[in-house]
Amino acid sequence: MEKITLLEQEVINALCLFHAKFKNVEPQAVEVELMYDDASGFTAEAYVNGQMDFYNTVNFITAIRLYIDEQLNRDSISARIVLDLHDDEGIIANIEW
Repeated sequence: MEKITLLEQEVINALCLFHAKFKNVEPQAVEVELMYDDASGFTAEAYVNGQMDFYNTVNFITAIRLYIDEQLNRDSISARIVLDLHDDEGIIANIEW
C-alpha cells in the first residue's frame, strides 16, 4: 500500500481550492481557519469577502478528495483518508491506496 501525508498547509490548500470552486473565486481569495474539538471533530471556517461558511469532517474529506484528483492527479475514490491532530504538525491527512 502506498501512503502519503498531507501536512496542515496542504489541508488548508485543499479547503481553499474546494471553497473557491463553489464560490467561483480564485483560491487566493479564500481564508480558512482549521479547528478541532472532541465534540465536533474536525471543522473549518472558510471566508470569502467577509462571508463565512462552515465545514465539518465530511466536507474536509470531500475537499481532500478533490485535491487528490485535481492537484495530485490520483484516484481519490480508492483512497482511505484519515484526519489526525498531530502535536507538531497540526491537522494532517493520512492517505493510503
